[in-house]
Amino acid sequence: MKYDVNEQGFYGEFGGAFIPEMLYPNIQELKSSYREILSEDAFKEELESLLKDYVGRPTPLYYASRLSTHYGADIYLKREDLCHTGAHKINNTLGQVLLAQRLNKTRIIAETGAGQHGVATATACALMGLECIVYMGAKDIERQAPNVSRMKMLGAEVCAVHSGSKTLKDATNEAIRDWINNPDDTHYIIGSAVGPDPYPDLVTQLQAIISKEIKEQMEGLPTHVIACVGGGSNAIGAFYNFLEDESVNLIGVEAGGMGVQTDKSAATLALGTKGVLHASMSYLMQTSDGQVVEPHSISAGLDYPGIGPLHAYLHDCSRVTYKNVTDEEALEAANRLMKLEGIIPALETAHALAYLEKMNFTTTDKIVINLSGRGDKDMNTYINANI
Repeated sequence: MKYDVNEQGFYGEFGGAFIPEMLYPNIQELKSSYREILSEDAFKEELESLLKDYVGRPTPLYYASRLSTHYGADIYLKREDLCHTGAHKINNTLGQVLLAQRLNKTRIIAETGAGQHGVATATACALMGLECIVYMGAKDIERQAPNVSRMKMLGAEVCAVHSGSKTLKDATNEAIRDWINNPDDTHYIIGSAVGPDPYPDLVTQLQAIISKEIKEQMEGLPTHVIACVGGGSNAIGAFYNFLEDESVNLIGVEAGGMGVQTDKSAATLALGTKGVLHASMSYLMQTSDGQVVEPHSISAGLDYPGIGPLHAYLHDCSRVTYKNVTDEEALEAANRLMKLEGIIPALETAHALAYLEKMNFTTTDKIVINLSGRGDKDMNTYINANI
């Protein structure tokens, strides 16, 4: 596919592996083996069995009749919130744990923002009997307390990060430091389509099952596929198998926070410039002298100052349209879904739902929204917002 990563690890000018020398053996080991392992029959059979019997795939493609009536178009929800652990993250963590086992790694580390990737990693490690350490910003630990408890119940060690903004960026920094210090026995499971090559492609391949299933479940092609975007794993999973279907409008929705005109936003593609963050060339929010600007979003999973390199490329070549919505608009959209469809979405997902308010519909539109996670983890935020 023309949108796939090249042999040098780039999507156009984005991607690569800007890593310290001490990580070079780990990255090379992963890069030289991951594609072969993912294509092995035994690996595919084991992963497919777990996704079916443990995760609950395929997830339903649900026709949201009351939401459709409200907007005057056919709206479908890809129910990743019904996956075991409550989000799409488990698709990636199970695949990477199986990969780590084949690389003889016995210790797993991860970073998490909203906590869903942390829970999914802890779940996969408990299933396979592996040591698990999850790095999480102190601010996110406070606002995502239910997921912190779940990780601990599953046997993971949760390490609070008190540096910087105490959110996802800082948790990622600490996880990379851990990996540098423990290169031999440790595999780092990155939760989004970010980081050094080959991680963006690895995560993309494991999440692409979302769009594969959508294609199998729909009669014909949708007119639009919409997903929220932070680092971008649920979005690239929902988009991937439609990238060469030019008639399908792909829309990624970033976290506008309090508005892109303020200093409280996480809309990287609206506000960012090209640079290197977490060992990958992409767009990031930074000052003129290259200092990372602290992002803001009401949703912990979108509170990230960068974006995956494939998304940066898809933005620049205009294959995907990227928009943003505010915290307030996301809360309103979540409330609308609760009242119309009886579904409490994750705050991240609510950003994708909010973009419906900005669209002009025709009666022939068939819109798929990737419902990337459920809202259990966000109950305190919803309660405080009087939802």
